[in-house]
This record gives sequence, C-alpha cells and structure tokens, in this order.
Amino acid sequence: MSQSHTQPGGQGTRSSDTKAAASAAEDLAKDAKDKAGEVGENIRDEARYRAEAAKEGVADELSGISSALRKASSDLRDGSPQERTFGAAANALADVADTVRGKDLGEMVDDLSDFARRNPVAFLGGAALLGFAGVRMAKASRRARIEDDRYDNLHAESGAKSRDS
Repeated sequence: MSQSHTQPGGQGTRSSDTKAAASAAEDLAKDAKDKAGEVGENIRDEARYRAEAAKEGVADELSGISSALRKASSDLRDGSPQERTFGAAANALADVADTVRGKDLGEMVDDLSDFARRNPVAFLGGAALLGFAGVRMAKASRRARIEDDRYDNLHAESGAKSRDS
C-alpha cells in the first residue's frame, strides 16, 4: 500500500505562498498605478496653473502696450493720421488683451489652429516675426549681461586698487 504524506513546506504551503505573493504583487501594482495617476494629475494641474499665469502675463503686457500707445496717441496732434493709427492700434491691443483674458488655453489653441489653416502664409509670417524678435531680444539681453559683467569686473578691479593704495 502506498501512503501519501504532505511534508511541511510541501505542495499545500507553496500554493498558499504563491497566492500570497501574487496578491501582494497585485496590491503593489495597484498602488503604483494610483500613485502614477496622482503624479500625472499633479503635473497637469501645475501645467494648467503655469499656462494660466503665462496667459495673464501676456494679457497684462498687451494692456501695458495698449496704454503706452494711448498715451503716445494723446501726445500727437488731434486728428492726425499718426494719432488715429496709434489710437486704433491701442484699441486693437486692448481687445486682444481682453480676448486673451476671457478664453481658456484650449480655446486659444483652437483659434490659433483655425487661423493657421485659413491663413497659412500670415501664420508662418507671424511665426517668423516672433522668432526674429525672440532672437533679437536674446542677443540684446546677452549683450547687456556681458556689458554688466565687464562693468562689474572693471569696478571690482578699480575698487581693489584703491584699497591697496
């Protein structure tokens, strides 16, 4: 006659250990998925916040330019072509600033996409102008930073010489 013995640590124990390990792995996977979802949501929230702040900054800048144009317009002779042009530009920029403030980022992207499809040449020309302006600003700020460094170094050297004397 044959007898079957289940030894400690035998098949029955291995099966329950495997189930426990599988359950623990599932729990870890679920926790990791939940954490990844939270991180993704936090990143989306931060991106929205930064985009909204940038949008407000652009609107404020446009409003400032509009105000400067209005002031310049008021300094010109009433009814002159320059005065009318500056006034019209100021009004147009004020309208753009209000539009930027009044729309969410998704709407603005949709509007820009629609404009690009309807007016590809104007869109590409505007993009090129923005690119050129950005490069000029970057060069100017770099040049100013280099000049500031030279000025600081010159005064640091002359200050050291006067203390040594």
